Amino acid sequence: MRSFARLVFLGLFMTASLPAFALEDTPENREREAARYLKATPPEDMMADISNKLATTMPEDQREGFIKMMTKHLDMVRVTAAIRDGMVKSFTADELAALADFYSSPIAKSAMTKMGNYMAEVMPVVMREIQTAAAKAQQEQAEQLQAHPK
Repeated sequence: MRSFARLVFLGLFMTASLPAFALEDTPENREREAARYLKATPPEDMMADISNKLATTMPEDQREGFIKMMTKHLDMVRVTAAIRDGMVKSFTADELAALADFYSSPIAKSAMTKMGNYMAEVMPVVMREIQTAAAKAQQEQAEQLQAHPK
């Protein structure tokens, strides 16, 4: 019974002390964890995969030019900096650590290899829907202006 009480105490102690193991939410810790995330998920690899997959949805004579534009002319230093800066501003050090841990895992790496296929499947539909919504909004605005001229 004493060993059971010790286990219960140890469990309660560990649960109560979990916040003590949290990272201090400092700019330095955020930067470090964002760098770990970017190492696990290099933006260059992600953009190359997405570009290749999206190119398959285009007419064949446009694919090579699209891939070249996305890989050769895309400023990956600027894109990577924007990703890093956005992550550091948006997430806590603990959240960034969790993301870095997750994306470093084998299951996340497997999922990321499928991200290009996913984006190639979804993005054309999303882009068409955005264009349709924008056209409808413009039409609605024009109708309102006609109905209520200033």
